[in-house]
Amino acid sequence: MRHAIAIAATLTLAACATAPKPAPPPPSMSTAKEGRANLASASGSLVSGRVTLRPMGDGVHLTGTVGGFLPNSVHAIHVHEKGDCTAADASSAGGHFNPMGQPHGRASAPAHHAGDMDNITANAQGQVNLDVHLAGVTLGGGAPNDIADRALVVHAAADDYISQPAGNAGARVACAVIKIIQ
Repeated sequence: MRHAIAIAATLTLAACATAPKPAPPPPSMSTAKEGRANLASASGSLVSGRVTLRPMGDGVHLTGTVGGFLPNSVHAIHVHEKGDCTAADASSAGGHFNPMGQPHGRASAPAHHAGDMDNITANAQGQVNLDVHLAGVTLGGGAPNDIADRALVVHAAADDYISQPAGNAGARVACAVIKIIQ
């Protein structure tokens, strides 16, 4: 009996040692499990917050809380091309993230910037509980549509989804660099 157990244990260990390792994901696929964007005030506003980003389905899902808005106000939110929030007005973040060269528009429209999202609305306490899906982008991996190390920017006004190139959304009131945390 002891001999049979020893043989079974040896075979099990041998099988584990020779099992092939899974292939790494292709470079175009998202490799991150989670990202974070800590929004800091810009342009003299009081807007700030913390956003978590997770790859999900055909894109990246953003959740979190952003506060410091006027009650019941509507604001644009976009991913911008540069992961740089050093300018006091967040202009260092550049324009909207647009790797495919599309016109600006509503996220549900066939043609729009990869960084375009629908407007967010603050509640009566001036807070937004963010729950947004950004389709067609990845988080990590270095693909052309990768939003890691780019900026998440909140604007003072609503996006009109028409004006080119940025929706006439006004000043940038909060900015964060999207960082991979795991």
